[in-house]
Amino acid sequence: MEQHTATLYDRDGHLCLFFTGLVDGEGIPSNQLMIKHGGEAVLFDPGGDLTYTPLSMALSRHLTLKTDLRYVFASHQDPDIITSLPRWLMHTDCKVVCSRLWSRFLPHLVSGVVSGTMKKSLHKRLLELPDEGGQIPLGDSYIEAVPAHFLHSVGNFHFYDPISKILFSGDVGAAATPGMDHVPVDDVATHIPLMEGFHQRYMASNTACRNWVARVRAMDVEMLVPQHGRPFVGKQKIGEFLDWFEQLQCGVDLLQEA
Repeated sequence: MEQHTATLYDRDGHLCLFFTGLVDGEGIPSNQLMIKHGGEAVLFDPGGDLTYTPLSMALSRHLTLKTDLRYVFASHQDPDIITSLPRWLMHTDCKVVCSRLWSRFLPHLVSGVVSGTMKKSLHKRLLELPDEGGQIPLGDSYIEAVPAHFLHSVGNFHFYDPISKILFSGDVGAAATPGMDHVPVDDVATHIPLMEGFHQRYMASNTACRNWVARVRAMDVEMLVPQHGRPFVGKQKIGEFLDWFEQLQCGVDLLQEA
């Protein structure tokens, strides 16, 4: 699969880069987003071993990983989200931001060798998010952790950048569009069949969908970037997606007695 790096925003020292096509082999394709502001960078859902080497090489063209990468954000605990954790801990000075529900599980990814190399406990490298989320400082700005619980994980967050007005939406909005992930959605109606089956199975319930949509409608979002598939650019496309997702019957809504 061809790798792509798209510049989503680059103005007044604030840079947002979107990486696609980094997964080779049998792993599910995934997207990564990096934001750099005031000399500090954050990386969203960096993935596993399949993505670490190509992603770190791509990032190195824009920052010094060891000193500039301040945070790695994990929307939830899945393998395609954060199993590269040991490498980021060893090769950078970043803190890892995740739901406090998963902070006791992440140590299972970190061997004694990695802990010894860090010379400090994993706990000191974690920033644990309460259920209500919050703002994580980045230079003279911040990244907002937006609650997205049960979409699909019990402890799940999306991340909003108030400068670029980009919402990194994790698995919400995900679709199977290999080779096209860097291209914005041009027609939401024809894109829905590429999303529908995944969302019906992986999202917990329409209640969770509606709760999230209400939060997002109250925000000023110009771009919605999922971890899989193509981004939604502009308020019209985002609004059309929200209209669909708000009505989606999924998860336990579709559960029937055998």
